[in-house]
Amino acid sequence: MSQPWTKLTWVLYAAILIGLPIITVKRHYALPAPVTELYDPVTGLPQLSETQILKYTKYLSEDIGYRTVGTREHALGDVWTTSVVEKLNDECNEIAKSSGRKLECEMWHQVGSGLHRFDMMGHRLYKTYTNLTNIVLRMSNGSPEGKEHAILINAHLDSTLPSPGAGDDAVAVGVLLESIRVLAHTPDWEPTHSIIFLFNYAEESLQDGSHLYSTQHETASTVRAVINLEAAGTTGPELLFQATSEEMIAAYSHVPRPYGTCIANEIFGSGIVLSDTDFRQFEQYLNVTGLDMAIVGNSYLYHTQKDLVKYIEAGVAQHMAENALALLKHLSSAESPLPQLVGGYSTPSTVFFSFFGTFFFLYSFSTANALYLVVFVSSSLLAALVLQSPRWPKIFSGIYAASSSVVGALVGANIVAIIMDRVLGKGMSWFSDEMSILVIYTPPALAGKLSHPLSSMVTDISTLHSGALASQLILPTSRPDEKTYFTSILVLESFLMFVMQAFFRIGSAHAFYVSSTSLFLSVLLIAVMGRVPTFAYVIGQSLPLITGTQIFCAIADFFVPLTGRIGKDAPAEHIIASIVAISASFSVPLALPFFATFPKRQLIRIIGGLSALSGFVMILFSSRKPFDYMHPQRIFVMHIENITSNEMHLHLAAADSAPGFPQLVERVSSAFGMHNMQEGETGFSMEPVEMDRWNVDWDPIYPFSSFLTPFKMELAVLKSYDSPWIPSDDELPKFRLTAENDVIDEVAGTRSLDLVIHHPGVIWTVIAFDAHVVEWSLDDNPPPEFDRHHVKEASFYGVDKYTISMVIKLPENRTSNSVYPLKIHYIGIQENAMWPGKVADARAAGPFGPAMHLFEKLDAWFKDETGGSVDALLLGCVAGVTDV
Repeated sequence: MSQPWTKLTWVLYAAILIGLPIITVKRHYALPAPVTELYDPVTGLPQLSETQILKYTKYLSEDIGYRTVGTREHALGDVWTTSVVEKLNDECNEIAKSSGRKLECEMWHQVGSGLHRFDMMGHRLYKTYTNLTNIVLRMSNGSPEGKEHAILINAHLDSTLPSPGAGDDAVAVGVLLESIRVLAHTPDWEPTHSIIFLFNYAEESLQDGSHLYSTQHETASTVRAVINLEAAGTTGPELLFQATSEEMIAAYSHVPRPYGTCIANEIFGSGIVLSDTDFRQFEQYLNVTGLDMAIVGNSYLYHTQKDLVKYIEAGVAQHMAENALALLKHLSSAESPLPQLVGGYSTPSTVFFSFFGTFFFLYSFSTANALYLVVFVSSSLLAALVLQSPRWPKIFSGIYAASSSVVGALVGANIVAIIMDRVLGKGMSWFSDEMSILVIYTPPALAGKLSHPLSSMVTDISTLHSGALASQLILPTSRPDEKTYFTSILVLESFLMFVMQAFFRIGSAHAFYVSSTSLFLSVLLIAVMGRVPTFAYVIGQSLPLITGTQIFCAIADFFVPLTGRIGKDAPAEHIIASIVAISASFSVPLALPFFATFPKRQLIRIIGGLSALSGFVMILFSSRKPFDYMHPQRIFVMHIENITSNEMHLHLAAADSAPGFPQLVERVSSAFGMHNMQEGETGFSMEPVEMDRWNVDWDPIYPFSSFLTPFKMELAVLKSYDSPWIPSDDELPKFRLTAENDVIDEVAGTRSLDLVIHHPGVIWTVIAFDAHVVEWSLDDNPPPEFDRHHVKEASFYGVDKYTISMVIKLPENRTSNSVYPLKIHYIGIQENAMWPGKVADARAAGPFGPAMHLFEKLDAWFKDETGGSVDALLLGCVAGVTDV
C-alpha cells in the first residue's frame, strides 16, 4: 500500500464498512412515533392520530371483513363508510357556520354503471360493471373560483379475493378520514383550491371505481392533479413510486418525511413491474398528473389472509398520514401549482431523490446535464493530474478492469444461482428474508469481482496460444495500481452519470453523481498528498456505501417478495443474484484499489476463501425452506362446478419458481382424491394442465392466471347432491346466457344480438368466446379480426344481470338458412363460497355446499401440513359452456 495501515486505520475503515450500512438501514426504515390523541394536549389543535386511523382500518378489514366487490360485506362497507363521511361532512359545515370560516363541505354517494377496456400483462381485456358506488367529499372555500381547481386524493375501500385488506387499502381510507377531520377542525385553515376525497369501491376488480368517477362524476372536470394512496405491504415508510410532472415532484418536497427517488419512478414506468393502481384511470380519462404512493415493506402479506391490522408496523399509518396532509395543505393553498395544470402536463424532466428519510433533492434535467458534464470534465482532469505518464493508457486500463470486475461479480453470483436452482434444486431459499440475499450472493459476487485482477496478469502474449481467452488480447499486461484504480473508477462513474443523463435522460444517474462526489474528494486528497492515504478510503467509500445501501433496501423490499408471484418460468434466482452483484459493485467501488495492494498469492487465497465461504453458505441455504408462517407461499385453489357437464373439479396453482409445489400437489391429491367418493369407487389424482388464453378454468383471475402453474383433479359428485345451479324441473338455470334482439343479416354477413348474462348469487363473472366482432357496446375499437375475447364483470351486491350488445361477422363458408351459434364459456365465483371470508354467511345459510365443505377441510389441512407457510386463495366457482 502507499501508506501502511495501522490498527487504528483498520478499525476506522471497518467501522465505516459496517457502521454506515447499519446507520443507513436504521434511518431508511425509521418511522414517526404513533400519535394517540385526536388533539395536541399542549396547543389544543387537531392532530393526525394513528390510533384513530387504525380503528377505522380494523373496523373495515376485520369487523366488516372481506370486502370483495359484489359481496354482502362490500355493501356493508359502503353503508358504514357513507355514514362516517356524512358525519364528517356535517361536522365540517357546522364548524364553518359557527366560526365564519371560508369553508364548505359537499358530499356525493355516486352510483353508476360502465364499460372500459383494460389491457394488462400483454393481454386484452374488457370490463363491465353495474351499480357500483363511490363516496366523494369536496372541501373548498365555498366560492366558484375555489372549486375551479381541485386536488383529488384517492383510496379504495374494497379488498381483493379473498383478503381482509387492512394494509391494502383500509389504512389509506383511514388516512383520508383523519385528514378530513384535522382539516375541518384546524381553526385557521381555509383552502384556496378545493380538495376532493374519493373513496372508490372497486379497485381490485380492475379499477372500476376510479373509472366510474373519472368518466361520470360532476367534479371530475375540476381535477388538476391526483394523489393516490396504495399499499403492497404493512411495514416501513410510504414510497413515492410514481410522479408524473415537475410540479407534483416539487409539491412532494413539502412533505415532512420524504421517501422517493426517480429510480423507483423509472423502474415502475418502464413496465418491468407488472402492477397497476387507480392512478392509471385518472391519467387515462382525466389526463391529469399526480403522485402514486404506497406502503411496500413486508409485501409477503400482500393479497393474503394475513393482511391484518396486527401486522401493520407502528408508525406506518402516521408516516402516510403526515405526508398526505402536508401535500393537501400545500396543494390547496395560494402557492399551489394546480392552476398551472389546466392545460395538461408533460412528463417530468426532473431528477429527485430522498436521503436518510429527511432530505429531498430535486433539480431539472438541464441542470443535471450541465452539472454532470462539469463533474465528468473535472474528474478527468483531476485523474490526469494525479497519474504520471502515460496517464490515459493507465486510466483506460483501469476503466477496463473496473468494468470487467462488474461482469465478474455478475458471473460469480449467477454461477451460484445456477447451482442453487438447477443443480441443487433449492431455488428461492432466501425468500423469507430480504437481507439474506446478501449472505448467499455477496461472497461469490466479490470473488468474481476480484478474479479479474488475476486474469489481467498477462505477462507473455504467447499464453494466448495455450488456451487463454481471446479477450486477453485487450487486457493490460499487469494489474492497475492503487492510484490508477481510484482515478479510473472516478472517471468511469462520472462518465456513466453524464451519458445516462445527457443522452438517455435517465434520472437514476443521480446515484453515480452522489457516489462520484465522494470519490472526487478522495482523489483530490490523493492529488494534494501525492500518495494514497488510508483516509482516502474512508472519504471515497462513504457516499457510495450510504447511497448503495438505500437503493438496495428499496429494491430488495420490493423484488424479493415479488419473486413469489411472478410465475414459475421467471428467472427469480438470477434476478436476485444480479441485484446483489450490481448493488455490491456500486456500493463498494474501492474494493478494487484496496485489493490491488495485495500480492497475487494472497489475492488467490482471498478468492479461494470467498469461494469456500460460498460453498458453505450454499450448504446452509440448501437446508432452508423458502416459506414460513409470516412469509407464506400463495396457493390458488378453485372448486368448480360445471353446470353443463355436471362435473366438479378441484384446481390448484402456484405463481412462483420455488421447489416443492408438485410434491405439495401430490400430497393434496392423496389426501383429497377420495373426497366425496361413493363406496366402491376409486379416487382421482391431480394432473398438470396447460395455461393459455383458452384455459377457461382460471378466467376469474385472468390475465394474472398467465403466471400460474396449474393442476386439476376431478371430484366425485354425491348422488344425493341437489345442485342449486341445475334445476331439476323445467326452470331455467340461475347462471345462464341468453340472446335477445337476435338478427342475422345475410347480405352484410353479420349477426347482431344483445347477450344477456344472468348471474344471481354469482360475482366476478367472466365470459370468453372466439369471434370476429364488427362492433359492440364495450368500446369503439374491437379487434379487426377473428380473435379470443374475455369480458369480466363486477357489480354491486344483489345485481344479477348485465347485457352486452354486439355485431359479429358470420362464417365465410356459411350456407343459406344455417344456424350460426356463438359458443361462449362462462364462469363466476359463488358469492357465499369464498374461504374464509364467507364462512359466517355460509353457516347462516345452512349446511355448507360442496365447495365450502371441501375448503373447510382443505384449509385445516394446509395449516396442519405446512405450519401456516401456505396462504390459500379458496374460491368456489360455477362454470358452463353454451351456444347462443
